[in-house]
Amino acid sequence: MKIRLLAACIAAALAGCTVGPNYVRPTVDTPAAWRIDYPKAADVANLKWWEQFGDPVLNQLVETALRDNRDLRVAAARVDQFIGALTTTGSQLYPQIGYGADASRARASTEGFPPVPPTLSPYFSLYNVSLGAAWQTDLFGRVRRQTEAAQAQVYASEQGQRGVVLTLVAGVATSYIVLRSLDRQLEIAQATARNFEGTLRIFELRYKAGMISMTELSQIRSQTQQARAAIPQFQQAIATQENLLSILLGASPGPIPRGKTIDQLAAPAIPGDLPATLLQRRPDILGAEQNLIAANANIGAARALYYPNLSLQAALATTATATGALFSGPAAAGLLGASLAGPIFTFGGIEGQVASAEAGQRAALAVYQQTILNALRETNDALSGSQKRAEEFQVQRERVVALRDFARLSKKRFDKGVSGYLEVLVAENELFAAELVSVNLQASSYAQIVSVYQAMGGGWVDVAAGMAPKPQGTLTVQTPPLSLGPWPISETR
Repeated sequence: MKIRLLAACIAAALAGCTVGPNYVRPTVDTPAAWRIDYPKAADVANLKWWEQFGDPVLNQLVETALRDNRDLRVAAARVDQFIGALTTTGSQLYPQIGYGADASRARASTEGFPPVPPTLSPYFSLYNVSLGAAWQTDLFGRVRRQTEAAQAQVYASEQGQRGVVLTLVAGVATSYIVLRSLDRQLEIAQATARNFEGTLRIFELRYKAGMISMTELSQIRSQTQQARAAIPQFQQAIATQENLLSILLGASPGPIPRGKTIDQLAAPAIPGDLPATLLQRRPDILGAEQNLIAANANIGAARALYYPNLSLQAALATTATATGALFSGPAAAGLLGASLAGPIFTFGGIEGQVASAEAGQRAALAVYQQTILNALRETNDALSGSQKRAEEFQVQRERVVALRDFARLSKKRFDKGVSGYLEVLVAENELFAAELVSVNLQASSYAQIVSVYQAMGGGWVDVAAGMAPKPQGTLTVQTPPLSLGPWPISETR
């Protein structure tokens, strides 16, 4: 009867039953289309989109950042941390085997009971060698749920690393675009200052000849100083931007190589696809779901505390007073046993852990849902911004052309004596400001396209992640794969 009971317990342990809810992906309501309609071009989102700018220097900067950026190394190390935790947790599913050996030298009391005979030496040695195994069977799936949670945390950390890759590539591209726009604005400021300085020299000669008043000369000087003052501002902004890019590249602050000018850069194509596909490629959404899976598994691990634990032990040992007798038959000893233990009254100890795990699951679910809403908002904002900013840049570029004509015609009118220099002053100042704004809008238009790729994610993140530092650990423990099926998405129209 006892043998049958032990066999039944072992069979139950091997078969196992897992308590707690199995994970089911929540249904998510997503709009059927973006607010800004783009043709479907999902494959574009899977390419190295930064190469579409057509600048080899930018391509090299991205590769350098993916190789040397410190934040990526931190993210890779965090993945290794969670892999180590998973290995530790999963090891509890298997018997733990250990060994021991000790030796001692002792002296017995000659006055004790029974006394050591005078003919025998009170000094003796004792040697012991043992081999033991213990297995806490996972009858109700507590360890399996803990392993499921640990594995989900590994996957979440991997998505965190993909998120760092996504942010890094977008950051390098945007910073480089800003740098090239600052270079162009500096060129405009320097060219404008040179033009105003030439005009100032002419007007100084005219003033000496009594042809113009001090008022007109002061206006020219003020205009020239305004252009000169912009030069150090742009130089300081360029140095700051180079320092920022250097840090992204994992290097000390310093000069950054240049490639094509901002006017020579080509605008990448805009990826268009249904909002539903966003859920399958954004690292923050995928990471939030893995955290939800882990929180769901923690409920089962907590509920399993209500049920008993079955432990099996086995040990082999040999003890002798001489090393030569250690492995003889009479020195051998052994142990084989089983124990069963479970709670009766915990006065809320287990209930509190279950309630805490359930609350954690609800919080993780809310975070997951909020992450999706934020992703939809960011993508809509990026798509809308890319279109409207491109339209704004086009209008501003046409304004610059009109102001150039205005400045040219005003100069002709002044030279012919038809109008005063104030008209020329106004035209050239407006042109200077408009050219700077135009460059800013061009850079902002490109940056908005980068934001679209950052917001939508895509297969390019995996391509870029393949160029980044790899975690050193590998997954050695696997829980049974979850059969989640396709995304249960409900599109609202």
